[in-house]
Amino acid sequence: MRLAAAPVQANASWKSSYAIDPWSIPVEEKVALLFRANAAAQAVRNIRFVNSSLAFVKEERSYANSDGSLIAQDVVRSWVTMSMTAISDDRTEVATRGPEVVQPAGRGWEYVLEADIVKNATVWAEQAREKLSAKSVEVGKWDLILHPSQLFLTIHESIGHPTELDRAMGYEANYAGTSFISPPEKVLGSLRLGPEQLTIRGDRSQPGALATIGYDDDGVQPDEFDIIKQGVFNDYQTTREQADWLRWWYEKQGKPVRSHGCAYAQSWSDVSFQRMPNVSIVPNADKDLSWNDLIAATDKGIAMIGRASYSIDQQRYNAQFGAQVCYEVRGGKIVGQLKDVAYQMRTPEFWNSLDIVGGRSAYELGGTFNDGKGQPGQSNAVSHGCPPCRFKNATVINTGRAS
Repeated sequence: MRLAAAPVQANASWKSSYAIDPWSIPVEEKVALLFRANAAAQAVRNIRFVNSSLAFVKEERSYANSDGSLIAQDVVRSWVTMSMTAISDDRTEVATRGPEVVQPAGRGWEYVLEADIVKNATVWAEQAREKLSAKSVEVGKWDLILHPSQLFLTIHESIGHPTELDRAMGYEANYAGTSFISPPEKVLGSLRLGPEQLTIRGDRSQPGALATIGYDDDGVQPDEFDIIKQGVFNDYQTTREQADWLRWWYEKQGKPVRSHGCAYAQSWSDVSFQRMPNVSIVPNADKDLSWNDLIAATDKGIAMIGRASYSIDQQRYNAQFGAQVCYEVRGGKIVGQLKDVAYQMRTPEFWNSLDIVGGRSAYELGGTFNDGKGQPGQSNAVSHGCPPCRFKNATVINTGRAS
């Protein structure tokens, strides 16, 4: 095994972008906030059940290696969840909004306060109540306007996982599967995964993102790298060990062989291996298009908010995704909620159907607190940033239909 070179990080330190340590806030204050949010949601007509929670992680990470690196890092992650269930007056219909109404973040107590869950609880509860009378979707071809809170999961499953180099090389086949983005010598620099306006970037540097870190568990200071560049597959996620597997590719481009800083172990007692960085869509640099701009530009579409059920095959090629809230769009306007909505996709065709990428001001981070991989299994946290995006002529199915 040959490790890619990495600079020695002697007496280095790093702190994640939190302003208020959640452990400095009394439990009583945290519980009182949740009770107020629950009460606000329950005041909405037809809301019968409400659940809410707060989750926090604080890690004081110390790393040393035989190269001479010595690194200390202070990492905090926070998550608010809330779920509201509405029941119709005649008790024939049930609808839920949540639990992932607020995206987790690599931030502190200030993130919880900014989420303003007491005020927003009524908004989420009204969305659940409105779903009770929503029209069941008609199957067929629809344009999809995907909000960052929904699209992040599609990025995670269909781009993030299949571009992990160990998975593409078959090392995950026994547990998590393989990848259709393989073998490297046949796909790097040639496989088209989207239009020219699509660039998807890996990083561990976005403030507030869950995979953001100063130094990875190989002692590497991570860089930014384009996984998809102008629609073409450009690079894999790597560690110091894996980077040498792609030596031929980096030398062909005149680039040094270096790790992208994707090594991670969930604790001191676990083996470090390649884990996903933040994997994000680069916003439209020419037009700062908003969520409302995309809706106004759509004649017949479905606007989808929030992650829901999903299914994807072992190679990350065929998939199906739902959403928490779906709105029917006609003539550039929202005309009401839809229910029983899911879209089916083949990864390359789906991403090549992308025709509008939103702008920087509409960019948001979505993410997951717990992403499993490896045997024995380990869990990491990862964010995916994106603006709202529109996809043309997607296949929409009705998940409520009886077989």
